[in-house]
Parts: sequence; structure tokens; C-alpha cells
Amino acid sequence: MSTTEELIASAEAHSAPTYHPLPVVVATADGAWMTDVEGRRYLDLLAGYSALNFGHGNRRLIEAAKAQLERVTLTSRAFHHDRFAEFCARLAELCGMEMVLPMNTGAEAVESAVKTARKWGYRVKGVPEGMAKVVVAGNNFHGRTTTIISFSTDSEARADFGPYTPGFEIVPYGDLTAMRAAVTENTVAVLLEPIQGEAGVLVPPAGYLAGVRELTRERNVLFVADEIQSGLGRTGRTFACEHEGVVPDMYVLGKALGGGVVPVSAVVSSRAVLGVFRPGEHGSTFGGNPLACAVALEVIAMLRSGEYQRRATELGEHLHRELGQLAGSGRITQVRGRGLWAGIDIDPVYGTGREISEKLMDRGVLVKDTHGSTVRIAPPLVISKEDLDWGLAQLRGVLGA
Repeated sequence: MSTTEELIASAEAHSAPTYHPLPVVVATADGAWMTDVEGRRYLDLLAGYSALNFGHGNRRLIEAAKAQLERVTLTSRAFHHDRFAEFCARLAELCGMEMVLPMNTGAEAVESAVKTARKWGYRVKGVPEGMAKVVVAGNNFHGRTTTIISFSTDSEARADFGPYTPGFEIVPYGDLTAMRAAVTENTVAVLLEPIQGEAGVLVPPAGYLAGVRELTRERNVLFVADEIQSGLGRTGRTFACEHEGVVPDMYVLGKALGGGVVPVSAVVSSRAVLGVFRPGEHGSTFGGNPLACAVALEVIAMLRSGEYQRRATELGEHLHRELGQLAGSGRITQVRGRGLWAGIDIDPVYGTGREISEKLMDRGVLVKDTHGSTVRIAPPLVISKEDLDWGLAQLRGVLGA
């Protein structure tokens, strides 16, 4: 057996089978490239589902982490530490908000947003106890906790995990009429991904987000934007909501906030919303820890320069232009996305999404499939145009275009 085969066999023998990864074992990575245990290099066109927006081993982020590792990494929130105040202030400023609730993973941040919306509904809006409703969209992906999968329409995420948490109303994504009908006097929030990533990089119809923003203002309902994948530069703006000039009541952030170095997530909102909490009502031992704050502060500083948003815009236009031409060949039935993010529906004649991903792996390119025939592309924002073109050439080769 090769080293790759031995390591995969060992992993499969000793880890719960919750993933079906491509058969590659990564040993090192730098920028947009990864190297496996056999020494073969691969172009990363997934970027950890946008957790690696700034590339593998970004020196600014690594140096920030190293410096903090020598000082203090964890205090718990039982004590203050000297990185916390600046992290909260800078992240709130980046979002145009006032307060930050730090957590670790994206799912934790979504759970925190749901709890926040419910508490705001009871204490501020005056919804009767136990009656709060949150409206969500079909085909969503907000995480895999029990509460979150309770409002998923993905049978793989839901099956055999009931009983489910009540209090959610599911409407079709992009359907403003259905959204309007679902919002009642007991609705406390509308929770949406500005672009649905796991569903295949689905971009809503023009005006949808602005319409939701108008509706939620009219009905005194919080608009919660899950920008865990779509935010922090991926679409060419700091937040995907900006493409429609929309500012939600609450941002849910994660993935790229930790720079691919440490897990960092946060709920960011106004004092009127996050101020509903009292000490002891919510928390996390690792949330807002010194190491996380140090890395996230560097991420925030990088985003404030606008460099990465510009790269995502310019390279994204090139990516979608090239994919559009490939779609014209008939091998691809549809291309969706924004910035350096694309969902590609492959004509089943040429293979499933998994099969296409495996063939690309054989050519030195790593992507990931979703929902049968769809392949997602989301390279690190630091990728060069030359490397992106090389990766697209491999896709053309796989499809015989």
C-alpha cells in the first residue's frame, strides 16, 4: 500500500464516517497550492469552503498567531485579556455595527444568532413566551447542530436526528411573496444566506435581499445575514449583502474570520439587539480567546485595505467569463456565482459532480461536488490569474471541451 492508501485506511478505521473526502492526503500547503504525502502538488480551488480566503500559510496571519502563542492563548471569559477589546471594536467597525458576540465555529454563531433573535423578540418586541418564529429559506445550510438541522430541507442532514426543534418556518429561497406571507406578529427574525453556498452557489433574484430588508423593517423583524461563506471578501465586497446595498440587523460570521489558522466566529449587531443578554445567559470557553482575537484582528486589517475585495472582483469577472464560454460548449448546463465563487452544473452525460472532482484531482486540481451534478469553485483570493487559468484548463480537459 502507498502512504496515501495506508493513511486513508487508518482514518476510515478509527474515525466516524461523517465525510466522504476525495482520496488525497495533504501534508503541506502554501498560497493556493497543497502538497500531498507523496509529494504531488494540487491547486486548491475550494479554499476550505471559504475559510482560506487569504490562502494557506499566509505570512501575516501566521506571524500574528506565532506572536500571540508566545504570550497567552486562553484565559476563558472568566477574565479579561488585552486583545479582546480591540477585536470587538475593530470587527464592529468593519461591519458598521456596535457589538460583537464571539464564538468559535459557524454553527455556534448561527445558534447564537437564533438565541439572540428569540431573546430580542421576547424582551423587546413583546412576542408571547414560547411563540417566537424564525423564517428561513429552503435549501439552506447553516450548520449541523440539532436546532439547525431542524430547519434544513436536506434529508441527509435531517434523517434520524429527530425530534426536531420547533419555531421555524421554511419558505422557498428567492420568493419574496412567500416570505411576506410567512412573516407574522410572532416572527422575530428572517435568517438567510445572501448566496446559498452548499446548495450550489445559488444567487437570489435581483432585488430579493433589498425586498427582505424592506419587509423586515416594516414588520419589526430582525434580518439576520449568514455571511459565513459569502462574507469577508469572497464575492468582491466585504459582505455579499453589499451588492444590493443592504445592511442587515445582524451579521453571522465565521470561516475566513480565522484565516484558516484557528476557528473564529461571531455574531455582530447593534447594542439594541445584542444588549438583551445578561451575564451567564450565553457564552463559550474558547470564544474570543487571545489567539483567535490576534488572528482575526489581522484578518480585519487585511480586509480594511480593500485589496482582497478588488482581487475577488477582478479575478471573479475573469472566472465567470471563462466559465460562461465553457457553458456555451454544452458540457456545463448552468453557471452561478459572484466574485471568486461559482457553482457549475455538469451535464450528467459527462459525469457526476463527484466523478468530475476525482478526474480533476488526477490532473492536480482540488474542488468539491454537491447535490449530484454540481461542482463548486472557490479558490483562495490570493490565487494568481495564471494559476486560475491553469485550473480552468484542467476542467476543460476533463470535460473534453
